Amino acid sequence: MSQSLRISTSLDANGSGVNHISTRPLDHVADFPAIPEGWSYLDTAATAQKPQAVIDAITLGYSDTYATVHRGVYQRSSEMTLAFEAARRRIAGFIGAPSPNEVIFVRGATEGINLVAQSWGGANLQPGDRIMLSLLEHHSNIVPWQLIAQRTGAEIDVAPLTEDGRIDLDAMAAMLTPKHRLVALAHVSNVLGSVLDARRAADLAHSVGALLLLDGCQAVPRMPVNVAELGCDFYTFSGHKLYGPTGIGVLWGRTELLDAMPPWQGGGAMIDKVSFEGTTFAPPPARFEAGTPHIVGVLGLEAAVGYVERIGLDAIAAHEAALVAETRDALSSLNSVRLFGPEDSAGIVSFALEGVHPHDIGTILDESKVAIRAGHHCAQPLMRHLGVDATARASFGVYNGRRDIEALVAGIERVTRIFG
Repeated sequence: MSQSLRISTSLDANGSGVNHISTRPLDHVADFPAIPEGWSYLDTAATAQKPQAVIDAITLGYSDTYATVHRGVYQRSSEMTLAFEAARRRIAGFIGAPSPNEVIFVRGATEGINLVAQSWGGANLQPGDRIMLSLLEHHSNIVPWQLIAQRTGAEIDVAPLTEDGRIDLDAMAAMLTPKHRLVALAHVSNVLGSVLDARRAADLAHSVGALLLLDGCQAVPRMPVNVAELGCDFYTFSGHKLYGPTGIGVLWGRTELLDAMPPWQGGGAMIDKVSFEGTTFAPPPARFEAGTPHIVGVLGLEAAVGYVERIGLDAIAAHEAALVAETRDALSSLNSVRLFGPEDSAGIVSFALEGVHPHDIGTILDESKVAIRAGHHCAQPLMRHLGVDATARASFGVYNGRRDIEALVAGIERVTRIFG
């Protein structure tokens, strides 16, 4: 099992925080049964491994307690409904949502963004309206807006990046006009790890009357998130990147926005009354949760939320910051390595090796039992901006530590020897 860094913080002579790193294993490292001894899993930004607490919650949900929700009058169904809605309340609290009725369960952030684009966008966008994105967005925060723009006649603008790979909010401020109806940005870049100043982004969007949607996939696993304090209007994330199961995610939206949005899918559970003459719809969140939900996925997501809350998001952020700093230091000492993104990237280090395709890096590292991501990371416009077809990416979780960094660096040194 990988060692994980024990991090404590003290103040230096100038009063700044200094991380002191120890390789003593953290108590929770053994919670991940899918990480065997000697395997360095460095692909958490793609999907996180699952702690035993989440696995147990899923197993229990499918065995002793399984039943449908919101439909049955028998005891087990009633109890599962109570558990399901308790999970909604827990997750609302996790992201600082003022009301659990603002939390909509979706399959993941991709579906959450598509829901807003098709429902809010379809009802509100008109020819000549504008949508603001940024150059570093994941395809899931580009393509849905292209589809709704084509349908409504809206147009898309793209904010540039700073030299160190952050969304350039100064440039975006100069680009925003009263024609902009919505701004959609990544809270944390899945390639560069750069963290958005979300509060400023919200203020800028609102200054021209636009709404702000944040893609929080890479933020919620590694830093505290409070949607009320951020000032955004929509926030979405996927459960599987938060140590939870696949197929479940969350879209949060402000009550007044959700109340005014039409349903985007029809079926059971999202209705008030149905007749062949017409149908009336349930209030949010039910209006946007057509059909039988991913019941056990919701329970697994709640278990994942409980797991990271017990560790503490501040502790996770400090842990991953130390890992990133040590990794960047180690890789920067190799002359053939090009690093991307800011020095203080959140849990993610992307890099390229001169003369070697990232897929070859990934394959050779896999032979050394080091798992990284290699490719365009569903961010092809960003790749073109960086002047590469793809990058290699190491991304961290609570189960990683110095041994994983050492294995990564040793593997890259092997790559350089093989390719000369």
